[in-house]
Amino acid sequence: MLISRTSQYAIQTLIYIAAQDYTPVLSREAAERLQVPAPYLAKIMQALCKGGLVNSFRGRLGGFSLGAKPEDITLMQILQITEGPGFSKDCLLGLKVCSDETACPVHHQWKPIKLEIIDLLNKQTLAILSEAVRSGKYRISDLPQALLPEIG
Repeated sequence: MLISRTSQYAIQTLIYIAAQDYTPVLSREAAERLQVPAPYLAKIMQALCKGGLVNSFRGRLGGFSLGAKPEDITLMQILQITEGPGFSKDCLLGLKVCSDETACPVHHQWKPIKLEIIDLLNKQTLAILSEAVRSGKYRISDLPQALLPEIG
């Protein structure tokens, strides 16, 4: 259940948007600040829009804003959009049929770990993550001040 680069970029971008206090964020601005390829981020943002996690606004004051309150958006919701609906259900070894009745060789050892991870992902909200970044204790990119407004 490792997450893809797509999911990492989606999470980083949503944290960035959440930290902007309801000001719409241009995709290219987020891409530049987070050092993410702009065309790649544009596709990710389309998926997040389709999934209802962000809203898109056209025009001079356009951009992307959250589609729900940060405290109502969980990491699990983000990952189900970016990784697909099978993210938390698929077999660790990639077998098509894997359940308690027809288990793969690691199913019974993996299942309790997977349930803990799912619980963690459901408890981690965008509000928690963006506040941790805003506090300065954590960062979401190689740019140490990625969330702070540019000076000058």
